[in-house]
Amino acid sequence: MKKNISLLLILLLITIAVVTYIKGQIEDSQRLAEATIGQEVELVGLKKGQFAPNFTLQTLDGQTVSLEDYRGKKVMINFWATWCPPCKVEMPHMQNYYKKHAVADNVEILAINLTYQDGSHKQIQQFTKGFDLQFPILLAESKDIAETYKIIAIPTTFMIDSEGRIQYQITGPLDLEALQQYASKLK
Repeated sequence: MKKNISLLLILLLITIAVVTYIKGQIEDSQRLAEATIGQEVELVGLKKGQFAPNFTLQTLDGQTVSLEDYRGKKVMINFWATWCPPCKVEMPHMQNYYKKHAVADNVEILAINLTYQDGSHKQIQQFTKGFDLQFPILLAESKDIAETYKIIAIPTTFMIDSEGRIQYQITGPLDLEALQQYASKLK
């Protein structure tokens, strides 16, 4: 009888030890998962090396575009408006770059019009036709994207590498030479 009680006691202690060990492993896994999720959140932001915040917007043509659709390509995100004089100066350079270099450099330009503070869609279409813009024109119908990207002045351009990480943020108009220089530094 004492042998059976001793054996049962040993078996009970082993069971408690195994259960405690498994519970600890589960808790460690949960803590690691939570830490990883927190790190991913910290990796998204507007600082150099952080992943650019994703967005989904409608184009002037009515298509839906998300930034994540362009993963694997270098991307220039340009915030602009039709009433902005520096934007008017910059647009011919952007079109020239897009036409002559974008394909070879594996770069896409996403021009985000701040539609919520700009004119009508017709006015935006006239602007884009006037400059013969061939790159995607995205419409920010609300200020959400401008707030996410902390747009204070326009034009503002973000240069994003093929991994989706921000490498440069430039406020003010860019000319063809500057566009080429920034694009050449992207990986």
